Amino acid sequence: MFAPPLPRLGPPGPFPGTPLTHPLDRKWLHYAFLSRCGRQALIANLSVLGSSSKTVFADPGAPATGRRSGTGTAAEGQHMAILLVHEEGPGWSATQFNAEQPELPWSAFRLPHPHGEPGTFRVAARSAVPAADLRLTRTSRPCTSQCAPFGGDEHLRWQSEPGVLGTGTLWHGDGTATETDLLGYHERVRGRWSWPTLGGWVFGFVNDPSGPADAAPPSAVVFTLIQPRFPADAANGSVMLWREGRMIRHFPRRNLRVAVSGSLDRDRVAVVPPLADMLGTPPTAAVPGRLLITARLGDDRLVLDFRSHTAGRIANPSETSLHPFSVHETLGPCTVEGRVGGHGIGFRTNGIVEFAGGAHD
Repeated sequence: MFAPPLPRLGPPGPFPGTPLTHPLDRKWLHYAFLSRCGRQALIANLSVLGSSSKTVFADPGAPATGRRSGTGTAAEGQHMAILLVHEEGPGWSATQFNAEQPELPWSAFRLPHPHGEPGTFRVAARSAVPAADLRLTRTSRPCTSQCAPFGGDEHLRWQSEPGVLGTGTLWHGDGTATETDLLGYHERVRGRWSWPTLGGWVFGFVNDPSGPADAAPPSAVVFTLIQPRFPADAANGSVMLWREGRMIRHFPRRNLRVAVSGSLDRDRVAVVPPLADMLGTPPTAAVPGRLLITARLGDDRLVLDFRSHTAGRIANPSETSLHPFSVHETLGPCTVEGRVGGHGIGFRTNGIVEFAGGAHD
């Protein structure tokens, strides 16, 4: 018997088809990966910012008119893209904010998007390096969308998906190329915010790499702490646990304890993009040397212990303040242990944590 195809549910993505109607409206696609060998890391941010004079119907990606990233008309919004590549030994290399990017970048949030179906993801500097040419494959399901309101009428919505597989080539700043096998994380962010009001955040993830290379990781953890400047009760956060590709536990803000200690040696922090260091970007707060997060809910308990090893500081320009909003993409070893749903969890591997803030004057 012939069965007609099911109708497509929801917008094609990666975002709902609503326009950007305010100059501080934003859409971001975030990509973060670590190599299974532990020597390479990749972070990419693709974004579009609204306009003060036009309604913008656009998603992150190269402007449809063929203009360069970092430029755009009032109707297109401001499209930007930056790529960071890290190799143990040589260290960090990065593009400017005008990296070459595809018009329709790969995203787990595009529909339809079957699991196990690879897609191409290419980002490169205008000067050719650094660059990434990858095949990305989703293995997991995303968390539910989360929202943090703050300030007067500002908010930030985000949705995360760990367990993204990547294979391909990374080109470093010195022109050398590395064939790599990656395991990482993808996120979409939409909202309206000014960097000073947003205050700061701590985002991070860790995937257990012990499972088969072509399958969802046995366990994955994503954590979030958002710290707006006001109102006093606007802080938001969560810890989420995935098992074999499906989220099985969400620990809300009231069930978390977060502690930091020490600081990362400033000589282990590289300022990017390259022009930011040349233009005398002012210093910001030190990166914590250790981050300890404890989550409890009933009989369930999860502890993450992250130690900072090195960081790439992205100095994002702020539209409403003189100081940049600094996002420290921090690499380091992470230990996860606990017990959830009667099952023990324990593994140690590398993770990526973002320590961000500093835009207030």
